Amino acid sequence: MAIEDRDDAYLITHALAKDTLSRLRDVDTEQVAFRKGLVKLGRICGYEIIDGAMETEYVSVETPLTETTGERVRGLDNVVIINVLRAATPFVEGLLKAFPRAKQGVISAGRDEEAGMDDDGQFPITIDYVKLPEITEDDTVIVADPMLATGSTMCAVLDHVLDDAGADPADVFVLSAVSAPDGLLRVGEAFPDADLLTVAIDDHLDDDGYIVPGLGDAGDRAFRTT
Repeated sequence: MAIEDRDDAYLITHALAKDTLSRLRDVDTEQVAFRKGLVKLGRICGYEIIDGAMETEYVSVETPLTETTGERVRGLDNVVIINVLRAATPFVEGLLKAFPRAKQGVISAGRDEEAGMDDDGQFPITIDYVKLPEITEDDTVIVADPMLATGSTMCAVLDHVLDDAGADPADVFVLSAVSAPDGLLRVGEAFPDADLLTVAIDDHLDDDGYIVPGLGDAGDRAFRTT
């Protein structure tokens, strides 16, 4: 299994995930390749969640020749993917290749860059739009955002998903491509029942709250807005 427990988070160590992330980090990777890379990484991460965190069950299968026993993944119809707009859009596109029948929710959330970080290393967060499906106690919820920096945005999103909406799903996964230790600690302390999954835990945050070495602004690079 290519998921390792790193205390504050679970690290996705699949070779293709690491290869894809390295290409995303490269400053010379242009917009189309960057978006395709996020889609590919989302698909790989989705398969790793299935392999590492979901159970299978034995079923009877009738082949053209005889009856045999096979295995199927349990719970694939009970997956909810939350897209943290806008950077997560191509990331979620990849996740949907692994979970094609998933229910989807969207939350438009962004930090106030002009206000800057406060003394606790957090940003004020603005949430402009929320549209969530019904979340049941049987569901596995995956909240996807490529970058987990200070954790301010993710905490605000999880507040809406778990507290304001009153959801109590079976499992909650916070999925990112790149994370900073500060953000992992903040989200982990605020939401201890959520499993934090990431492809890389980077060194630190700079004075502006950006992940170093990171991969830049995922939204700007994917949508060519800078």
